[in-house]
Amino acid sequence: MSYLQFDKTLLVNLDRSLDKEMIHTNRAGAYMSSTLVDCNTRKYHGLLVVPLPQFGNENHVLLSSLDETVIQHGAEFNLGIHQYGENTFGPNGHKYIREFDCTTLSRTTYRVGGVILTKERLLVSFEPRVLIKYTMIESGSATTLRFRPFAAFRSVNTLTHENASARSDMQEVKNGGKMCMYDGYPELYMQFSKKVEYTHNPQWYRGIEYKKEKERGYEYKEDQLVPGWWDIPMKKGDTIIFSAGISEVNPASLKTMWEKEVKRRIKKDNMWACLKNSASQFYKREGDKCHLLAGYPWYKATAREQFLSVASCTLDIDRPEYWEAIMDKTAVQEVNEFLESFGHCLNSGLIGLDEPDALLWFVRAIQKYAHKYTVEEAAKKYGELCMKVVMFYRKQCHPRTYMHPNGLLWTDGKERPATWMNAMEDGRPITPRTGYIVELNALWYNAMRFTGELMRANGKEQGADLMDYQAELMRDAFVRTFWNGFYLDDYVDDNYHNREVRPNQIWAAALPYSPLDKKQQKAVVDICTKELLTPRGLRTLSPKSGDYRPMYVGGQTERDHNLHNGPVWPFTIAAYARAYMSVYKRSGLSFMQRLLVGYEMEMTELTIGTLNELYDGNPPYKGHGGMSYAPSVAAVISVIDTMNHFETQQTL
Repeated sequence: MSYLQFDKTLLVNLDRSLDKEMIHTNRAGAYMSSTLVDCNTRKYHGLLVVPLPQFGNENHVLLSSLDETVIQHGAEFNLGIHQYGENTFGPNGHKYIREFDCTTLSRTTYRVGGVILTKERLLVSFEPRVLIKYTMIESGSATTLRFRPFAAFRSVNTLTHENASARSDMQEVKNGGKMCMYDGYPELYMQFSKKVEYTHNPQWYRGIEYKKEKERGYEYKEDQLVPGWWDIPMKKGDTIIFSAGISEVNPASLKTMWEKEVKRRIKKDNMWACLKNSASQFYKREGDKCHLLAGYPWYKATAREQFLSVASCTLDIDRPEYWEAIMDKTAVQEVNEFLESFGHCLNSGLIGLDEPDALLWFVRAIQKYAHKYTVEEAAKKYGELCMKVVMFYRKQCHPRTYMHPNGLLWTDGKERPATWMNAMEDGRPITPRTGYIVELNALWYNAMRFTGELMRANGKEQGADLMDYQAELMRDAFVRTFWNGFYLDDYVDDNYHNREVRPNQIWAAALPYSPLDKKQQKAVVDICTKELLTPRGLRTLSPKSGDYRPMYVGGQTERDHNLHNGPVWPFTIAAYARAYMSVYKRSGLSFMQRLLVGYEMEMTELTIGTLNELYDGNPPYKGHGGMSYAPSVAAVISVIDTMNHFETQQTL
C-alpha cells in the first residue's frame, strides 16, 4: 500500500470515504475537488471550478461532475454517485471501486464484472482545464463507455435549481460539444481525444444534497442539468482523454498535453513530498503578478496569510522563483503603493494590507529571507522598504494603528477585528481584542530591531543605533504592560488586562528579536505546552477558561463563537516550535519529531495530502474550515526547517 492509497474496504464504507476529500489546483486559481468516491459533499466541490473576472474573480462551478457508465450486453453499470437524502445514494457507483491512489495522480480503479477501468485526473497548469484519462485494463467482451456531464454554472457560494432561464443546448465541436447555461458565463467546452457519439436528452437531476453544507446549517439541496451523453466503444488496452475548459482544444493535442502535465507532478510518497505539493498549489499567477492564496476552496490572496506563509511555501521547499514572483514582482509594489497612499488600499490583488499586523508580517517574511540567504542581500533588496514600513507606523500614518509615547502600538478592535481572531456577530468582533495587543507589539519590536540590522548592513550606523535605542525603550514598555509574573496578557486596554491564556503570546517568545528575557520565554513556552498544546497545534484558549468551547460544530453563529475560543489552528505550531527549540535547544528535537507524527497522520485524513484550516480542541481533533490552508501547510514546513537548523547545529 503506497502513501496515499486507499482500498475497497474503506471506499465502499461511505461513513468513512465521504469524509475524505481531494483537491487539485492549476496555480492560477482554478481547482478540482470532490471526495475520494467522487460524491460531492460541499457546494464548493466540482470537476472544474474557475475564478471569473466578470464576477469579481469569485470562484464558479461550471462542471460539477461527470458520471461514467459501463455498458455490456445491453446492461448499464453506472459508476457515478450522488446523495439525494439521508443515507440515500444513487447510482451507488462506489461499490465498483477497487482502489484510489493519489501518490502521483489522482487515480481510481473500477471493476465491473470482467471490466477493469482506471480513471486518472489532473488540471492543466495555469489554464482552467481539467483532463481525465480513462484506460480499459481488462474487458472480456464488447464494452461501451457513456459520459453524462452534470452542469452547474453557479458561484461556489450559491446553489442552483431547475429554472426556465437555463439553456440546455449543446453545440457540436470537434470530438465533443460546448454549452453555456446563462448569459455572462464563458462557454464550457467538453471534448474527447477520440470521436464520440452524442445523444441530446436534457434532464434536471433534482434534489442533489451536500452533507457538509447540511452539517454547517446552510442550504444543501440543488438541481443540476445534464444536457445529454456521449458514447464510445472501448476494448482492452484502449485509452481516452476527456477535456473540460473554457476554450476549445485540438483533440489531437490532448495526449501530449497529458504527458507534459504528468512530468510536472510530484510523487507524494512521504509527508515532505505532500507538504511541497500542497504548498505549490497555493500559487496563483495572474499575468505578470503572482500571489499566494490563503487556502481552498473559498479563500483569496490575503496579506496576513500570504506573508505568514510565503517563505515556507517558496524558499523552504526550494522554489525561490516563486518567492521572486510573489514578493519581488508583486508584493513589493503593492506594499509601496499602500505606503505612498497613506494606508488606502488601492486596486491591489492582495486583500487586507490595512490590517494592523499585515505590514509587520511582511517585514517578518523579509527576515526569513535574510535568514535563508544573508542579511546583506536582504538589506540591498528590501532595506529601504522595511525602513519605510517602520516609519509608516512611527509617523502615525497607519489608518488603524497608532504608536503611543511609550513606543507600543495601539489599535481599536471593538468595532472591527484587529487581529487574526476575526470572527464577527451582528457586525461586531466576537473576540474584541483591542488596545495593546500582545503579538502585534511583539512583531513591532522584532520589526524595529530587524530593520536596524538592515540599516547597519546598508552602512547607516547612526540610524541603526537610534532604531535599536527606540526599540529597547519599547521593549521595557512591552514587559511592563504584558508580563503578569507568569505569562503574557493577551491584550491590555487602559486598566483592563485580558489574562486569558491564548496562543498569541507565543510569538513574543518565538521571534528572532524577542522582547522577553530567557526566563520569561521559558515561562511562555511552558504554559503554552501545559494548557494549549495538542497534536494539531495550539488551542486558541485554555481549557481552564470558562469560555472554552473546543468543538467547531453547529450552525454558523455557534461555530463563529467557538472559532477562536478553543479550536486548534495549526499555523501556531511554527511559532511554538521555534520558541520551544530556542528554549530547550537540541534536547527538544525528539519532542518536535513526536509532534510531527500528528501532522503526518493528517496526510491521509480529510483532505488527503494537505492540512485543514483548524481542528477541534479536544480529541479526536477533527478537522474543519478550509480544506487546504496555506498557513497550516507553511507552519509544518517551518517546523521541519527549524529542526533541520538545530540538527545541523545552526542558530535560529
